Amino acid sequence: MVEKPIQGEKRVFMTGNEVVAWAALAAKAEIMYGYPITPQNEIMHYWTRMAPKFGRKFLQTEDELSAGFTTLGGVLSGRKAFTATAGPGNTLMQEPLSMAEMMRIPSVVVIQQRGGPSTATVIYSQQEVTMTTFGGNGEGFRIVYSTSSHQELFDYTIKAFNSAWKYRFPTFVLADGYQAKMRESLNIYDPEEKGIELIQPEATIGKLVVDGAKEPVHVRNTYNTEEELHAVLVKYMEDYQKCAPEIEEYQKFDCDDADVVVVSHGVVSRAGKAAVQELRKEGLKVGFFRPVTLRPFPADQLRAVADKTKTLLFVESAFGQMAKLAKESIFGSTVNVATLFKPGVGITSEEIVAKVKGLL
Repeated sequence: MVEKPIQGEKRVFMTGNEVVAWAALAAKAEIMYGYPITPQNEIMHYWTRMAPKFGRKFLQTEDELSAGFTTLGGVLSGRKAFTATAGPGNTLMQEPLSMAEMMRIPSVVVIQQRGGPSTATVIYSQQEVTMTTFGGNGEGFRIVYSTSSHQELFDYTIKAFNSAWKYRFPTFVLADGYQAKMRESLNIYDPEEKGIELIQPEATIGKLVVDGAKEPVHVRNTYNTEEELHAVLVKYMEDYQKCAPEIEEYQKFDCDDADVVVVSHGVVSRAGKAAVQELRKEGLKVGFFRPVTLRPFPADQLRAVADKTKTLLFVESAFGQMAKLAKESIFGSTVNVATLFKPGVGITSEEIVAKVKGLL
């Protein structure tokens, strides 16, 4: 048996789903719980093929609701557990993930978005943003990384485990069907060899007796009075707001003198970046802003951009799910807002270029 799944750093060419499985192995995930749904199926397939070689485990449950709850059970017992799903499966997992929010269970979930509602299309969409950021019946105490490439799928899957265990909020890697199915080159590596310290999981229940004593552990998801619940939620909100600046990530360039700033996330941001670079070569003052974390959203950073530019152009494969998060973050700003929304459809750089030229 090989000690480590990845030794050194390697250049590889693989699908996004395969990348997630390798990243979870590199992050020392111990078990995956899951249920088949396109377009994330191959994460399970690759994991079950590779996991036994490295002493890892897998359990297929009867549905996504069960997959969510068994993942939480694995985490509570001290295992580095994770799951992956999409579309209707993401909907079903909102109940266990709401519980994870309230019980501060460090869960990791990979979402390969698909077009909705329900079965719809299994190819491409950014229509699971609202559900992933605020889909539960809580306050959205979550961490959501929106990836744009296979390299980011690898990097942020590893990071998700550390973020989940450090801050103890449910953590999502939000990708899509394009990233899941297409092949792309990237570097895979052992994170510890690159100086990334992997946070070790710790059991919440079933702790061992130490020196003849066992520390009591009290985990709750039910409260007897409104005041009691309110006090807990206020504390959680304080914790979330305190750690948000450490978690927030974004990318931007050419925003200081821009008349129009293209705002996009995920795989669409690749088209946005290419469009802005092309427009700059033509001498047009256009900038680029991409929120990497959709929750918590980099609000202050986008507001600073909005205060300098004339127009923000929101581009996404949905009817403004990211734009809602962005508009809330710049509430009160007088900047003009334009949109290019194509739910369930890929967006090209040529379309963005044409839209920007029309605005200018």
